[in-house]
Amino acid sequence: MRFLVTGAAGFIGSHLCERLVADGHTVLGVDCFTDYYARPLKEENLQHLRHSDRFELAEADLAQDDVAGMLERVDGVFHLAAQPGVRLSWDTFGIYVRHNLMATQRLMEALRSHPLPVVYASSSSVYGDVASLPVKEVDPTRPVSPYGVTKLAGEHIVSVYGRIGGFPVTSLRYFTVYGPRQRPDMAFTRFLAAVVCGQEVEVLGDGEQSRDFTYVADAVEATVCAMAHPTGGIYNVGGGTRATINEVLVIVGDVTGAPVRLRRLPKAAGDVLHTWADTASCRGEIGWEPRTGLRGGLEAQLGWLRSSAASGQSFPGARRA
Repeated sequence: MRFLVTGAAGFIGSHLCERLVADGHTVLGVDCFTDYYARPLKEENLQHLRHSDRFELAEADLAQDDVAGMLERVDGVFHLAAQPGVRLSWDTFGIYVRHNLMATQRLMEALRSHPLPVVYASSSSVYGDVASLPVKEVDPTRPVSPYGVTKLAGEHIVSVYGRIGGFPVTSLRYFTVYGPRQRPDMAFTRFLAAVVCGQEVEVLGDGEQSRDFTYVADAVEATVCAMAHPTGGIYNVGGGTRATINEVLVIVGDVTGAPVRLRRLPKAAGDVLHTWADTASCRGEIGWEPRTGLRGGLEAQLGWLRSSAASGQSFPGARRA
């Protein structure tokens, strides 16, 4: 089959493209290379795909460029393109509106004339601080950051167009995805890079906040399963390895074999205290389950960081002196 993958040069998007190509599919990847982080890192994400005749990259901005032409001769759409990050969404909300809402609406509008199954990448940020854990898809959605608001609004946009257009749209609420190619601003990349480089690890808050961590290959598997079983539902995608940041830092010290020196910083606005996904629906309805534990996933991410540094790049996630 031939698929359109938006956000193809990103962390999860590049892994998804590689998986689809490995499965024998053809992929049209789309990315506008926003400046949220350095373009060379995104180009590096695509290095293996560039050598495949089953992968094509279109550099385009879904918020303004032709979308309908991208939908010709494709069998399904994976919509992963978005402006990420909770903290910056407070100060640059217009960028989030453009890339998370306008781009999504224009893509869905084009799909009215080219109806196709869609998998939309949402986020656990739509829940905010919840009253009970683990959180179920039917629980209230009360995002506590502008980013979370845009991802929830995106869910509503794709749902409305799916109903009007008569095509299935499945939304996946990813819970803290990590692994090789994780963005340089994300916690695990920063933690591992700081420890290996002998720097202090900057921890926001007391470290007792917890997350349901999901290894990237497990997130990709859920995404592929969602296209194979186009139910039109909303599903939590959580790795089943919930841990506090302090517990994570103990594992980081173990896998790196280096001391972990901490620098405590104030809690960031919009960061929720705990996340934990009830994944019963995802397991039961689209046949997915996570397979990678936290320690094994961190070892794989550390291996990628060291490999990137050995190839001549600056150590991803390391702070400048």
